[in-house]
Amino acid sequence: MNVANVLAASRHCIVFTGAGISAESGVPTFRGLGGLWERYRPEELATPEAFARDPELVWRWYKWRQEVVYNARPNPGHMAIAELEALGVVKAVVTQNVDGLHQRAGSRRVVELHGSLWRTRCTKCGAVYKLERPVDEVPPRCGKCGGLLRPDVVWFGEPLPRDAWNEAVELAKISDVVLVVGTSGVVYPAAYIPHIAKQGGAVVIEINVEPSALTPMADYFIRGRAGEVLPQIAEEVKKRLRTRLYTS
Repeated sequence: MNVANVLAASRHCIVFTGAGISAESGVPTFRGLGGLWERYRPEELATPEAFARDPELVWRWYKWRQEVVYNARPNPGHMAIAELEALGVVKAVVTQNVDGLHQRAGSRRVVELHGSLWRTRCTKCGAVYKLERPVDEVPPRCGKCGGLLRPDVVWFGEPLPRDAWNEAVELAKISDVVLVVGTSGVVYPAAYIPHIAKQGGAVVIEINVEPSALTPMADYFIRGRAGEVLPQIAEEVKKRLRTRLYTS
């Protein structure tokens, strides 16, 4: 049975994505910063300690990241995942990415394990603000109490958001197929999600430009770019769903 058949026959498929799918939209991976930011390691910027030490420097980095993502566009891989959700095949996307490109592509149920670049949280009163565009002021301040706002993302040494983690675990437990796209599979605890699905009997399908730490557990591994492979798979799934409809 090929991948399109597996997906068309699934009852509860989830997608698990990492930085690779966003890289195809021109979003640099966490360690591929370029320019000024090559002088800093991510571990020197994405920590509570770095923020406490120099919030302006940290926010300059995050403002740069916001601007890059703001000017990026969802690629055909993002669009194919959203199309599979619209077809009723994909039930949810669990992502390690913080860029919001899945939502911009049309995916409706997206679980963000590492937070979002498009939210800020007050370090004093806890107020959360949604952003439509990159911040203007660096560092931004809370409109309610004047406290420092921080990006609402998970930094090194911080736990994952409890609600997002619990939702992802429950989705993995009831899944019968997990489509793994563009992740190295080495960032934990997020990378446990495909393992949890596999332990529950789910079929694991991986699409990646190169083997990852999750490849040994995959039932199917397709080497290639998500933006090229996923649209082809989506078309094949649609054909199978139409055939099933006409023959039922």
